Amino acid sequence: MIDPTVIYSQLRPRLEGIAYRMLGSMTEAEDIVQDVWLTWHGVDVATIDNPEAWLVTATTRRSIDRLRVLKQQREQYVGLWLPEPVLGPTPPTPEDVESVADNASIAFLTVLETLTPEARAAFLLREAFEQDYDAIGTIIGKTSAACRQLVSRSKALLRENAPWPAVPPAAHRDLLRRFADTLERADFTAMLELLDEHAEFRADGGGKVPAFALLQGRDRVAQLFYAGHLRFGETMHSYPAIINGEQGLLRYVDGMLESAQAYVTDGRRIVRIYVQRNPDKLAAIVQKLGAPPIVAPGATS
Repeated sequence: MIDPTVIYSQLRPRLEGIAYRMLGSMTEAEDIVQDVWLTWHGVDVATIDNPEAWLVTATTRRSIDRLRVLKQQREQYVGLWLPEPVLGPTPPTPEDVESVADNASIAFLTVLETLTPEARAAFLLREAFEQDYDAIGTIIGKTSAACRQLVSRSKALLRENAPWPAVPPAAHRDLLRRFADTLERADFTAMLELLDEHAEFRADGGGKVPAFALLQGRDRVAQLFYAGHLRFGETMHSYPAIINGEQGLLRYVDGMLESAQAYVTDGRRIVRIYVQRNPDKLAAIVQKLGAPPIVAPGATS
């Protein structure tokens, strides 16, 4: 006797992974997966040859439909839209790093926003979840050949918009440790040394808190960080955290989470910083941690 609850429970992490990568929002992803569960609960599982394929198809199709709506809403979004950050285990296992950072980092999900919903689904199912083209075609309602074209074009577009080379996690982590230390000491000169000449700072306040949508150039980025410490002094601290599978920083002011920061590096310097300040998108992290992490500011995790 097939237990539909057991099947669903086993596959739920995979389904949430698909929906989150499609939508860039864990809140939206959980809603999609819950909707799939309600539908699945009313199905005669004995009549389904491949429960996993059924659940993946249902999740992907709902995600495509939802993304079409969200894209329209995001055109009216106040300021720069960035994905909702997801806090990971600290420290992550090598398997966590390999399975998450490459295809769910904040930088990666941000670039995915340039794709159409169908292209995004085809690309993710192929590259992140290793589905064959026939299966992808069945899921999104296109031919295998059309799916190959979608994935190929998506790869080219992503390479164009995210040209940074892959960096070993240890090198990324060490660079972030040093940068966090400069922030804690408010060492402006040291900040400059760790930032690429053309470093970019991108922030999402959602119209609810102030945020610089885009700053370019290491001088301006360093000045922004330095100004924060001049303003808040010893009440501001940055703590290491695994954000979407990569080492990032959580910044607290007066013991309250002010931002979640994801970093792109070339292994030697920081080339881009994504800062999430929208309180709605930080709510899950606040709920999970409750208070600042019990580690020294700037320490390695």
